[in-house]
Amino acid sequence: MWILSSNQFTSEHGTKELLASILFIGAAMTDGIDGYLARKHGQITTMGILLDPLADKLLISAAFVTLVQFNPSLVPAWIAVIIIGREFLVSGLRSIAASEGFTIEASDLGKFKMVVQIVSVVAVILDHRWKEWPIYKSYIFPVHWIAYVAIWFVVGISLISAIDYFAAFWSKIDRQVSRSRRRAFVLSRRRKPQPAPPANAADVAPSA
Repeated sequence: MWILSSNQFTSEHGTKELLASILFIGAAMTDGIDGYLARKHGQITTMGILLDPLADKLLISAAFVTLVQFNPSLVPAWIAVIIIGREFLVSGLRSIAASEGFTIEASDLGKFKMVVQIVSVVAVILDHRWKEWPIYKSYIFPVHWIAYVAIWFVVGISLISAIDYFAAFWSKIDRQVSRSRRRAFVLSRRRKPQPAPPANAADVAPSA
């Protein structure tokens, strides 16, 4: 955010765009390395499962908020709202799930969505300076079209991923509620009968 918003860097030779892209890719790589080391050394914890997605969401949200100002032709405000809103929705579902005693792990679709988001952010940043890169003779690298397609792909996969997380959340909540009701029913069936109230003294007294 600082590099793209600061006047200390210029876009004349693409310095601002290249520095921002390198920094963003580096931040995204550290997140992937962190998850890899946690799985490799068996240090996956509930705290890590909860906090790691928050780091992803902060990274992506900050990037798209900045891109609304930096390159609004590709990232209008409503696209940023959909992408960031999806992140808030998933965070809310995770919080509710944690309060109910279970954790929703990141799905493969969610991980793929993160990769696509990284590609789209970098492409949109570079598109601000270059619409295409010459590669060899008449061959060019279509930066603008890659950014355009990536952004729309992110919008679609964000919505699909949100539905996927909601389905996983609802199925676990539904099973938990069913088990709770079944457990309560079993306990009510096993409850011991209450002793009968004592009879009146006149009824139990020996007859004269």
